[in-house]
Amino acid sequence: MSLAKCRLCEVTLKHSFVNLGMSPLANSYLEFKQLQKMEPFYPLHVYVCENCYLVQLQEFEAPDNIFSQYAYFSSYSETWLEHAKIYTQLMIERFGLDSDSEVIELGSNDGYLLRYFREMNIPVLGIEPAKNVAKVAEAAGIPTVVTFFGSEVATRLRREGSQADLLVGNNVLAHVPALNDFVEGMRILLKPQGLITMEFPHLMQLVAGNQFDTIYHEHFSYFSFISVKKVFAKQGLSIFDVEELPTHGGSLRIYARHAEDQTKPVSQRVLDLHEREVDAGFTELSSYLSFGERVKKTKRNILDFMIRAKEEKGIIVGYGAPAKGNTLLNYCGIGTDFIEYTVDLNPYKQGRFLPGSHIPIYSPEKIMETKPDYLLILPWNLKDEIMQQMNFVRDWGCKFLLLIPEVEVVA
Repeated sequence: MSLAKCRLCEVTLKHSFVNLGMSPLANSYLEFKQLQKMEPFYPLHVYVCENCYLVQLQEFEAPDNIFSQYAYFSSYSETWLEHAKIYTQLMIERFGLDSDSEVIELGSNDGYLLRYFREMNIPVLGIEPAKNVAKVAEAAGIPTVVTFFGSEVATRLRREGSQADLLVGNNVLAHVPALNDFVEGMRILLKPQGLITMEFPHLMQLVAGNQFDTIYHEHFSYFSFISVKKVFAKQGLSIFDVEELPTHGGSLRIYARHAEDQTKPVSQRVLDLHEREVDAGFTELSSYLSFGERVKKTKRNILDFMIRAKEEKGIIVGYGAPAKGNTLLNYCGIGTDFIEYTVDLNPYKQGRFLPGSHIPIYSPEKIMETKPDYLLILPWNLKDEIMQQMNFVRDWGCKFLLLIPEVEVVA
């Protein structure tokens, strides 16, 4: 039984959502010289709070040890760049942002999003804790504060004259262990009639799509719409609109404002989604407790396929080196005995090895050299983009392989 407290309401966590065993930090890619050294593994055991229904991991490693040097660069995905461009146009048109507005992004990465606002002559500011990633943004002309965001940072920035008309956070809310302090910081940094948009994977889609590989130590919380409303309400913020997005296997984009700001009425979509989650059982503890058994069954099916493929002398290689892939491989105990190597467009990852499994990472040209029988797409959320890019592998009869939500071979 866990003795940890819920990071939202501080009730003792007693109930297991899913236990994925022991796993290394998902973005801790290794250099060759590190392969013979001790590698830290931490429990990847997710709990659900019986009071507020927040699904969460305990904090085993300080955020600055996870995010100060980060291997994920948003600009390497064309799909994600297009998503950011469309979002920028939507915000400008819907909320009338112009050269007198200020857009502040939390977890601004390499400036992939803010550059689109800057091209429209809208002042921007990025806040990004990863020094190596922020350096790329600054080189591209995106002003970036290199720090972890919270109420203290928000107070300092506000004192220095920054306040957001639009405060953005894409796939950052789940990465925050001090959740209440982070959301309080957003309240402080937001103008009286400003708005917040946050995007994050939707727990309802994680469960429906069996997306257990999206669980890793860098993600401290997994939000239903019901739980995220409670997170924001605790800090005096109200969610007035919500969109369901296909990104990352199914995400939410929430729109929030100060609770006292009556200029943005609550949309019907907010009421409808809340009702759907209630109907789906997200206010009943029993609905959360069956997920773990489903994940165990998926693991058995994956290993059964892998064993049969190798017994038939099949050569399996991976495409991509995403964090979710590392959860999948480590939970299933898959290493170079099944997958010979993986490839990735990100030069930061090339020449390194996946944490735990120690599968080597090469550039995509390697696939032409070895002509494998199966190409396992680890970032399955980008499968359409990847299958189009790698369509040439079909020339020698190579098949695409997906393991989430279930094993699927695409000829």
